[in-house]
Amino acid sequence: MIVVNEPKYKMAIYEAKKEVHVQILGFIKDDLVEGYLKHLQETVGKVHKLTYRLVVDATYQSPLPSKTAAGLGETFLFYVSLGFKDIAIVNSKSKISSVQIRNAIETIDFPGRVVNHVSETDSR
Repeated sequence: MIVVNEPKYKMAIYEAKKEVHVQILGFIKDDLVEGYLKHLQETVGKVHKLTYRLVVDATYQSPLPSKTAAGLGETFLFYVSLGFKDIAIVNSKSKISSVQIRNAIETIDFPGRVVNHVSETDSR
C-alpha cells in the first residue's frame, strides 16, 4: 500500500511482508528534506517498528552533490534511530551513487545491510 507518492520519493507499507519501503528518485534537495522527514515520520508511525523491516530503495538515486554526500552517513544513522528490527539499503544503479553509499556506510557503525536488488531484502 503506497502511503506517500511524491515526485522525488515514495513510501509504502507492505503489511504481509512487514516492511516499510522508502524509494528515493533522483535525490532529495534541501528544500524537500523537511517534507520528506515529515512523511517518513507519519509513515513509520503507522507500523510497529520492532516487527517491521525498513527498506530504503536507492536504486534510482542520483549521485549526490559533495556537500550532501558528506552527510549521507548521518542519514543512515537517522534510519537506524527509527528502531526497526532490520534495515536494508538497496544500492543505486548509478556507480557514483553506489560508491557514495558504500563510503557513507564505512564511516558509521551501520547494523543494516546493503543489497543490490529489492528482491534481496527479505533474505534474512
